[in-house]
Amino acid sequence: MSRAAASHAHRRSASVVEDPRRYWLDTYRTVRGETERRAAPLSPEDQVIQSMADASPTKWHRAHTTWFFEQFLLVPHGANYRVFDERFAFLFNSYYVAAGPRHARPKRGLITRPSVEEVACYRAHVDRAVAELIENAPPTLLDQIIPIVEIGLHHEQQHQELILTDILHAFAQNPTFPAYDPEWTNRNAHDPGITILELLAYQLDGGIYSIGHDGKSFCFDNEGPRHEVLLQPVRIARQLVTNREWLAFMADGGYATPSLWLSDGWAAVQAEGWTTPGYWQQIDGQWLTLTLAGLKPVDPAAPVCHVSYYEADAFARWACKHLPSEAEWEVAARTGELADAFGFVWQWTRSAYSPYPGYRPPAGALGEYNGKFMVNQMVLRGSSLATPDGHARATYRNFFYPPQRWQFTGLRLADCDT
Repeated sequence: MSRAAASHAHRRSASVVEDPRRYWLDTYRTVRGETERRAAPLSPEDQVIQSMADASPTKWHRAHTTWFFEQFLLVPHGANYRVFDERFAFLFNSYYVAAGPRHARPKRGLITRPSVEEVACYRAHVDRAVAELIENAPPTLLDQIIPIVEIGLHHEQQHQELILTDILHAFAQNPTFPAYDPEWTNRNAHDPGITILELLAYQLDGGIYSIGHDGKSFCFDNEGPRHEVLLQPVRIARQLVTNREWLAFMADGGYATPSLWLSDGWAAVQAEGWTTPGYWQQIDGQWLTLTLAGLKPVDPAAPVCHVSYYEADAFARWACKHLPSEAEWEVAARTGELADAFGFVWQWTRSAYSPYPGYRPPAGALGEYNGKFMVNQMVLRGSSLATPDGHARATYRNFFYPPQRWQFTGLRLADCDT
């Protein structure tokens, strides 16, 4: 943990001890306000669009995160709470089977009503009720509801990132290439100007290490239990793979060389017609990419972004390297030796998403949050430029299917110490 992060954790702990009601009210309002801030640049038309089954409309994200608090906090614990609209549970449930039936995910963009204004009223209704519950709950009830508030806020932060990734995908379908925010700027990762064959690496010694969350602060259930792993010696790149390096991969026929690709990956290349990372195109001999600020020249020094696991794996093979495992990544990240581990792109690992030893999902509907997705997906570590402040940590396990690339996903490389 960095010095700044440790200081923040200390202030958070002190605030909770001093006045837990005030702390959680302020935190709730801050997180909920960030959702509205991210939605603010979007028109009502923007908020309804669903560009593919994997994405959701902004309006749906705003309503679903509100339903979460209504369903899991207010209905069971708010003695006088009145549901805003009985129909919303069907429209805005996502995958919580235990919470009841739901509208089909690929059809979320067909829900033109309730309107954006009605969803805003829904959010305000639930926000008032949550504030009243936190302010007035007896101490024993307060202790019971705070874990629900906390997971609900972290859940909302996940959807805040999805608001940006999903609208970027929608704008990519528009031939005028709209900008979400013309003033948006991405931070550049450190680019020492070296080639991939001059890998600046952190040397991780072989041995037994502990990974996973220690349970002393919030984490999602899939981050634990903490357990020991045996690692072999490995070198892990301190820097992320950049667009400059990806352009070299493309120029060397990377997308046209079957031997570089997993069988399923080559099938995806053929079926999807991939020749570049997502959102790239060449106009008048110049490579451009769609960003949240609109169509911009590809920056050679920036981390490559919007690549699938299949592409990351093929690039690693082309570079005569491999992707780190999630355990290798976590151990290295804890040392602080990995440049740009957080805040740029989620980094693919070669680890399949599966339960840690001793993992048990929580009881009830919230137990569906992570455990039932532990198959056929790959783990990503770190965080991205769209990840809300305070939502990243070394133990965080993001996960997506190997062909997916609409998220802000990139990679760093590893090499066996031989």
